[in-house]
Amino acid sequence: MSTKVIFNISMSLDGYITSPDDDSSQLHSWYFGGDTPLPGTPFKVSKASAELIGKAMASVGTMVTGRRTFDVSQAWGGHPPLGVHHFVVTHQPVAEWTKADSPFTFITTGVEDAISQARASAGSKAVCISSASILQQALKAGLVDEIHIDLVHVLLGNGKPLFANTSQPKLECFRSVNGTGVTHLAFNVIR
Repeated sequence: MSTKVIFNISMSLDGYITSPDDDSSQLHSWYFGGDTPLPGTPFKVSKASAELIGKAMASVGTMVTGRRTFDVSQAWGGHPPLGVHHFVVTHQPVAEWTKADSPFTFITTGVEDAISQARASAGSKAVCISSASILQQALKAGLVDEIHIDLVHVLLGNGKPLFANTSQPKLECFRSVNGTGVTHLAFNVIR
């Protein structure tokens, strides 16, 4: 069996993942709304969220992201999320990060190639997609196994919708966990 490809993101009740100016702070307030520290992070979440996130973090072997996410995050200061290798789908590699010990590999040949290389690198762990545009492309290519949504109890009213420009896969919910200010939903993508 091949390595699972999952997607995870925080999203508002009305389907947005950022405000119009790329601000996602309202969608991350739940990371500081609980009383349970999340080891290795500055976050304090509900106990239910901490248990779920701890298991999820340990299951990820590599991540695939888009160049826009890479740029907006300012390359995470050289310390990408979860401390795992990131495959960045781009038209142009970033010279300062194109070196042997870089935590980033730049893929200029498309999402399919990025996911293929990430799977080979992840071993028995999951590949996690971490940007909406990459999710949209991977869904169209039939490469996504699971979608995990941290549904934040807030309405943004406008912004960047998660499911713009996507195919409409059939989804089957296999988990729903209530946290403080958030409901964690997980879906299998049915092919």
